[in-house]
Amino acid sequence: MTATTPVYVKHLSDDRVVEVIGRHVCIEGQPEADHLVVIDEHPNRQAILRAVPGATHVAGRVPLTMPQASMAQAALRRAHDTFDGSPHAVSERLRNAIWQKVFAEGAE
Repeated sequence: MTATTPVYVKHLSDDRVVEVIGRHVCIEGQPEADHLVVIDEHPNRQAILRAVPGATHVAGRVPLTMPQASMAQAALRRAHDTFDGSPHAVSERLRNAIWQKVFAEGAE
C-alpha cells in the first residue's frame, strides 16, 4: 500500500465515502482535512456529540469514532512519513509552515 492508495474510513449517512488519500482525509475524493482533532479540543464538541454520541475525533466536518480515527490517523502518518524531496513538495511544506506560523501569531 502506497501513500496515495485510498484508505477507506467510513460512509456518511448520504452514502458519500470518506477515505484518506495521500495526506488528506477526503469526502468523495475531495480534501476535507489534513489532520484529526480530538473531540475534547473541538470548539463545537457538544453539538457534535449530540449528533454522533460515539465520536472521539473530527476530520474537518466528519466526526469519527475511535476505530475510524485510528484507521485515518495511521494512514495519515504513513503518508507523512514518506518524504518527497522534489522542489514542489519542499515549496508546499514551506508554504504550510509559514501559514501555520502566521495563524499562530493571530492573523485572520
